[in-house]
Amino acid sequence: MKKGTWRKVFTSITSVAVVGSLLLPSMAQPVSADRGVVDLWKSIKPLTTIASAMNTGAHPDDEHSAMLAYLSLGRGVNTLSVIANRGEGGQNEIGSELGNALGIIRSRELQEASKITNVTLGMLSEQINDPIFDFGFSKSPDETLQKWGDSVVYERLIRKIRELRPDVVIPSFLNEESTHGHHRAINVITVRAFKDAANPEVFPEHLKNGLQPWQIKKLYLPANDKDYNVAVPVGDYDEIYGASYVQLGEESRFMHKSQGMGRHVDEGPSFNYYKLNSAVKSEKENDFFDGIAFSFDDLAKEIEAKGKDNKVIKDLRALHKDAEEVVKAYPVFSDVAREVQEMKADVETAVSDVKASTLDASVKTDLLYRLQVKDDQLNKAGMEASSLVVKVKPETGEIVAGQTVKMVVSAYSGGKNNLKNVELGLNVPEGWTTKAVGNTKFDQLSYNKTVSATFEVQVPKNAVEFQVYQPSVVSADLLYQLNNVSGKIRVTPSNQVAVLPAFAMSLSPEATVLNTLKTEEPLPVKVTVRNYSPGATKTSISLNVPKDWNVTPASQEVNFAAKGETKPVTFQVKAPAGTAVGKYTVTAVATSGEVTSKENVQIIDYPHIGKTYLIQPAELKIQAFDLKVPTGLKVGYVSSGFDNIDQYLTQFGVNVTKLDDKAIQSADLSQYDTIVLGIRAYGFRPELLSSNQRLLSYVENGGNLVVQYHKPEDKWKPELAPYPIKIGEPLIQWRVTDENSKVTMLAPDHPIFTTPNKITDADWNNWIQDRSAYNPSEWGKEYTQLISNGDAGEKEFTGTFLSAKYGKGTYTYSSLVWYREIPNLVPGSIRLFVNMISLKQ
Repeated sequence: MKKGTWRKVFTSITSVAVVGSLLLPSMAQPVSADRGVVDLWKSIKPLTTIASAMNTGAHPDDEHSAMLAYLSLGRGVNTLSVIANRGEGGQNEIGSELGNALGIIRSRELQEASKITNVTLGMLSEQINDPIFDFGFSKSPDETLQKWGDSVVYERLIRKIRELRPDVVIPSFLNEESTHGHHRAINVITVRAFKDAANPEVFPEHLKNGLQPWQIKKLYLPANDKDYNVAVPVGDYDEIYGASYVQLGEESRFMHKSQGMGRHVDEGPSFNYYKLNSAVKSEKENDFFDGIAFSFDDLAKEIEAKGKDNKVIKDLRALHKDAEEVVKAYPVFSDVAREVQEMKADVETAVSDVKASTLDASVKTDLLYRLQVKDDQLNKAGMEASSLVVKVKPETGEIVAGQTVKMVVSAYSGGKNNLKNVELGLNVPEGWTTKAVGNTKFDQLSYNKTVSATFEVQVPKNAVEFQVYQPSVVSADLLYQLNNVSGKIRVTPSNQVAVLPAFAMSLSPEATVLNTLKTEEPLPVKVTVRNYSPGATKTSISLNVPKDWNVTPASQEVNFAAKGETKPVTFQVKAPAGTAVGKYTVTAVATSGEVTSKENVQIIDYPHIGKTYLIQPAELKIQAFDLKVPTGLKVGYVSSGFDNIDQYLTQFGVNVTKLDDKAIQSADLSQYDTIVLGIRAYGFRPELLSSNQRLLSYVENGGNLVVQYHKPEDKWKPELAPYPIKIGEPLIQWRVTDENSKVTMLAPDHPIFTTPNKITDADWNNWIQDRSAYNPSEWGKEYTQLISNGDAGEKEFTGTFLSAKYGKGTYTYSSLVWYREIPNLVPGSIRLFVNMISLKQ
């Protein structure tokens, strides 16, 4: 939202702990045509209903976007999306980030997608390296829940349901064998939660923390057009948005750029289908909310049926009328602002009357929760109707513990209403101190005027460093009165405010191999130091190395003239003779007076999600094992952008050249002993298709071509290979997910298993996250089947690793997940990959 991000904070007005949930502080959005009257409508439509619906999924991009757009933007339903993990185990179509860095990207994409559809987010994964981690593809919900911790993930889901109190819950997937185990697991626990969230004996600690049991009224599952209860008309066209709901949903899906999501959909009727699974009471079903109170008037009728509390009934009917008046005033901003303030006053009255009523405690809790949600929505509507732009601008978003920084909070009015008793405030964590420099209170704020307040913020020396999945550490409040009714707006900075280490160190390489055949060769370690301290400073850089290892020099002093400056220093690390096979760690340390830093700050910055940071130890991971690499081996690497294997090959002593489009199209390919195509390269390097015959001729003339796995949608065709290779479909059935599964070498005497490294059964140990993906289902008889592999109890695949002579050269196709194994320094994968690229004719 261009007017400063709205972060919903449910201030408790009952004993219920009500928590709004966003993933991360939002980033600045460019001005676009979707503003003004469209944003105003988006903010007032929710005032017309008190109903809520929750969609549950496993990964970012699992949400039913079209259905969510229909409920939220079309009907104004308080729409919630609860996602289990951060997507750390997925692939990345916009960069080489994997693991936690990819999880951050996908989380931010999910937040931006949800802003488009006006959806409130809840995440079950709460921190980096959370137990609820995307560990890669799973075929079993039992395996998923075992790895996540059944009680951990279930407690968090029940807690979210009790916090957000949805009337209707809809998991995104069915518990079917053809479905990802993570998706199946969320289905299993969502179905289980229908009863358990209402049971006070399930996670009773929630009640001690102010939450109350909550009975979901209906649970729906995805269905098809042959067997369903509700057909959601996502193809309906909304004139205000100028799009259908499925188009609006796809607009949000385009934000999932790292996963290649989003598609263009033509106008016209279409439906999403859902089948009722459980309900508090059975009835004919045509709509999610049949038999459920949808408006304030419906709530009034429910209480009226109990024959008491006429004052509350009157309040609810007044709110129903208020909502109608707000909508009727649209699109005249000043009129909408007036009606919004009148509705806010009536919400305050209703809250007071509900608290004083003789209603049952559970009914009171429910009414007070819904009134609090409405008050939050009214604050947002008031901001839009008054055309208020509230901002908080720190002089810098990159701060260090102990620093004093100025922050400016400003409010601009673009509306015709004259706001009274305006007050600006700044919120900071406990232990931080703020001091206003000048006025924070103003008698009024009128059209085209701005008021601002400056605060000096002292960050304590023991301040907690930036935690990427926590809400912004800084927020600002605007308090005002319009028509004698108070309004409140809370915003976060448009860019991250992050407490960072005084000195951040990145080590190059970040991970490497110590060849136990050549321990006499020192490992060069480059440490690039970035200064985040304000102004000129200096620090001493040293390396902590394993016992009996040697590092020269012992330390190096680095002087900085200004914040943000970077400087490199280089060390030589030498392992002792006879170093055992195993894992070792080298850590960089920066010392400056009382300040010690041992972290690296990875900056993650993309236009669609903005800038954020991942703080992690400043370490070099070393895997020691024996590795033979042919002298002078020259490799051309064609990267799809999804892996960085070429960088590791260079570390191992291979002469690697990254091939660009011109090289592929016209360079002399015969200069390379081997050419390697990265995963899914044909889908993202279009020149490969037109140059495929050049590659085949390269092989025919004696070259060694290695092709890593592809999906059919990567423009892969069987005839791209010298002898046809067809990828198995559906893809979910043609992969091996157990990294510890048995592997049998079918051709143990093949050079890939003998030269220059002797491959044994031990080389298949300690792999991570999968064995193989998107295995071929058919291939030419000319190929040698190198291995068989499969998950326990399933048929083994023999097309995972194929190699064939073609002319004078060799063509090898492999579905093994090299791009995960090699950066994680899995010894067997490295030895085997070196053999594969070392094939001699």
